[in-house]
Amino acid sequence: MMDKKYKFLFYCAEIYALSILRPLQDEIRARGWETAWYFEHCSAGADHLNTEEQLLKDIKAAQSYQPDAVFVPGNVVPDFIPGLKIQVFHGLANDSTGKKGHFRIRGFFDLYCTHSRKSTEIFKQLAKKHPHFSVVETGWPKVDPLFKKTDPDDLKKALNITRPVVLYASTFSPSLTSASALHETVKKLSSTGQWHWFVTLHPKMPAAIVNLYRKLDGPHLTFFENSRDIIPLLKAADVMLCDTSSIALEFLLLDKPVVSFCTKVTGPHCLDVRSPDKIEAAIETALKKPEAKLPAMTAFINQWHPYRDGQSSKRVLDAAENLLRNGAKGLRPKPFNLWRKIKLRYRLGYYKLH
Repeated sequence: MMDKKYKFLFYCAEIYALSILRPLQDEIRARGWETAWYFEHCSAGADHLNTEEQLLKDIKAAQSYQPDAVFVPGNVVPDFIPGLKIQVFHGLANDSTGKKGHFRIRGFFDLYCTHSRKSTEIFKQLAKKHPHFSVVETGWPKVDPLFKKTDPDDLKKALNITRPVVLYASTFSPSLTSASALHETVKKLSSTGQWHWFVTLHPKMPAAIVNLYRKLDGPHLTFFENSRDIIPLLKAADVMLCDTSSIALEFLLLDKPVVSFCTKVTGPHCLDVRSPDKIEAAIETALKKPEAKLPAMTAFINQWHPYRDGQSSKRVLDAAENLLRNGAKGLRPKPFNLWRKIKLRYRLGYYKLH
């Protein structure tokens, strides 16, 4: 009997789904299986698909594709699309960062692919309370390319940059973002030419703030417009300036220092400052690569992603294949979830309630 040729759908709501799911797509294709992409309302991410990547342009096409499983980096997925629903998450964030909802069970998923022992334990406890899903610790597909043997200076060479690079990244949450507070600081420090600055902002950042930083683009600062792949920036940067964004956790995986501004997650793993006028000195300290901080950085990030083998996509797909082959043994049916289903149908313009 020949092995089944599985079909997988990537269900996406934001452009950042591309960098999360493409490493998984590589693994799927390596096994000879098929992938397709669906973006809610054909959002901006669809414009960045390659010619060999299959785009399903509407919800009917997503249904007709008849996927065996649907991979989702967001919080919800339509129940009326066929296939197992698999949560891979949109960040390494957790409730301790002030971003509530990472551990909220919404009743849409058959499988949660977790990133660490700590998050796995939390989800397994939740599975006892809501026994309609499985939990498998896999790591996060997005960070697999961090550990591929490529020249970390590729982007710097392409942009002809020889100075140290400071990467500034900010979340969009009003209670957590530093983007408004640090605009003048970034403007002032980048104008000196002492360092080269990369700036990337969350896709949901208000347009007015994005415009402020876009205007800073010049010989000493490169503004990355709605960057669909942050990995080259992480590899090229020498230090990160951040707030309470999960992207700081991705940077720590490279054993590089983070300067945080008013973060909700303080500790010896980062150089946290509470005043903009302290940022320059903190960056200077970080660029000296203080060895004393390395053990604390490693210990902290290992709580949330201990895998540095570049094989998380393989583990995610192994978990999905196991569930497809063996079925959801011992799991109860997912909750009816009427209100969430109605809201999602309204959002997608789909009103059939079966």
